[in-house]
Amino acid sequence: MDDDLPRKGDDLLTRLIQQDLAPLSVIELEARISALEAEIARTRAKMQSAVNHKASAEALFNR
Repeated sequence: MDDDLPRKGDDLLTRLIQQDLAPLSVIELEARISALEAEIARTRAKMQSAVNHKASAEALFNR
């Protein structure tokens, strides 16, 4: 029952990429791709925010 819940030390990304895609329909695969693309965009935005924050901090302290 709790097999799908994250456990301490469980790497969800590893579980995601190891998931068997064979039983999924085309619609389910398209939904999965959309969700993954949205997560990539969110991750890229966070990364850019971190880069901008670091540059701002460096500029502030290097005056």
